[in-house]
Amino acid sequence: MAVRIETPEGRDDLIEFVLFHDSVYEYRSARFPANLVVQLPFLLGEGASLQGRKLRAFIARDGGKILARALAVWDERYNRYWNERLGHLTMFEAMPGTREAVKQMIDAACEWLRQQGAEAARSSYYFPTMDVSYVIDEYEALPPILLRQNPPYYHALLKDAGFETEKGLVDYKIEVTPQLIARYESALEAGRRAGFAIVPLKDVPAARRVKEFTATNNEAFKRHWGYIMATKEENAELFEILAPGGALETSVLAYRGDDPVGALLVVPDMSSGATLSAGRELKDSEKLNMLGIGVLERARGQGVNLAMASYAYLELIRRGAKYLSYTLVLDDNWPSRRTAVKLGASVCANYLVYRRNFRV
Repeated sequence: MAVRIETPEGRDDLIEFVLFHDSVYEYRSARFPANLVVQLPFLLGEGASLQGRKLRAFIARDGGKILARALAVWDERYNRYWNERLGHLTMFEAMPGTREAVKQMIDAACEWLRQQGAEAARSSYYFPTMDVSYVIDEYEALPPILLRQNPPYYHALLKDAGFETEKGLVDYKIEVTPQLIARYESALEAGRRAGFAIVPLKDVPAARRVKEFTATNNEAFKRHWGYIMATKEENAELFEILAPGGALETSVLAYRGDDPVGALLVVPDMSSGATLSAGRELKDSEKLNMLGIGVLERARGQGVNLAMASYAYLELIRRGAKYLSYTLVLDDNWPSRRTAVKLGASVCANYLVYRRNFRV
């Protein structure tokens, strides 16, 4: 195998870079296709997301065939906020049997990050490219959109390329029952009695929606491991992408008076966009939403988290959802994990984030 490491830059080459995802996952009976809508503009430096970031794409090729790909990102905004010198290795994908090619490609990507000033690289858990962790157990079911469907062999490839486990996460799923519907209705009413107004984003005036969501979400997650502060411009672009799918109806801001104290982003089930093999039908348990929830410290412990999630879940149930997702939570984020349990969720899959330290 005569491996060649390349750094694609032009639009056509970067489209090929993104679409390589579909070649890797072609074997799956149910999969989400490559996310050109989000990932290509980021790679091309279009829109707000490139501010304060440097990118370089890498591919390993044998003749005309791509064997593996990865995107190295030097995120100055992240490093200033967390006082780190961390690079990100995101959008990693590889064909089976490509151990040496992957090692060469990752070595090249890490060397570029080192030249930018990085002392380590994290693989996955990088939200600007919608790359969220590597699954380690549930390889067959279609997950909520944006969660990885990686093959089992990825873990060996990454470990051989110098990575170690940095963080674990759990994914939560809920089967809708009449008892849970009653629980959600009660939690929503309790939140209102406690003085909170739960307002869907569609009902927040456009001039305030992005500003208040961004400020509230950033404040709620300011100490959350690995969080990357979003700008108003980035969230405006995100809402524009998600709005046609109904996310402004299921996502909410929680207010105490005129003061926003909680933010919830819920992307409804998008499994209708999945690619299915002949004869493959999705189970109700594979038709899942995405969820991200944040509450300001001064409002925690007062039920606003349950009220926000309950509002969104009741709206999803009204649309016909039989299963719901609480989505990924860090293993050691016990407040959020307890919220998941109160909402009737149970663990359905486990995920990992990897790190390669350059000075070992």
